[in-house]
Amino acid sequence: MNEAQLPAEQFPALSALPQLGHGFTQRVPGVEMSHDKVEALARLDGVHRRICDENGLAGMPFITAQQIHGKEIGAIDSMMSEDKCFADCDGLVTNRPGVCLGIYVADCCAVYLVDPIRRAIGLVHSGKKGTELGVVANAVETMSTQFGSVASDLVMQLSPCIRPPHYEIDFAAEIIRQGRDLGVASIHDCGVCTACDLARYYSYRAEKGRTGRMLAFLALL
Repeated sequence: MNEAQLPAEQFPALSALPQLGHGFTQRVPGVEMSHDKVEALARLDGVHRRICDENGLAGMPFITAQQIHGKEIGAIDSMMSEDKCFADCDGLVTNRPGVCLGIYVADCCAVYLVDPIRRAIGLVHSGKKGTELGVVANAVETMSTQFGSVASDLVMQLSPCIRPPHYEIDFAAEIIRQGRDLGVASIHDCGVCTACDLARYYSYRAEKGRTGRMLAFLALL
């Protein structure tokens, strides 16, 4: 396996913003996957971190969420020097540069939130349950409370995720609807279905749970 040939996907709407690092990893060939999420992530961790490093995020503390299909948001508003996983959370927000936020998905959507005015970011895990609970709305509200963000200033980007007909619910469309209801004007969706391209993406449903995870990452530089 040549890890140098595994660049992260970039989204044009986020690439256009200054002093921002982001990406979305793809399937890693040659890595045997497991039904156990912890084991799958352990097997992918080295490659994921190398990809982050190669995208300008080397040396940054790596901050993740436990991801329990809920709506709680972890806020990082002070300097951090070590990696941390926020328990019982499905989203992360920060206004601190030099901190790499990470969310893992394999059919659920990673939702990137960027406030270019007040220099704050959020990264959210939103599948069927999280979308029903309003996890993205909670992230926007947390950014407003913590950093003074205004919904109309935000840029929202949806990652690849499972979509009809491979899944009975179009939760990506619901995320977009919720974003518009919140007043987010700049909403971007790549429109890609993870279950449609197993050569590029992991899909929990298509692979019946024996699969890996894509890493969505986001950082202020």
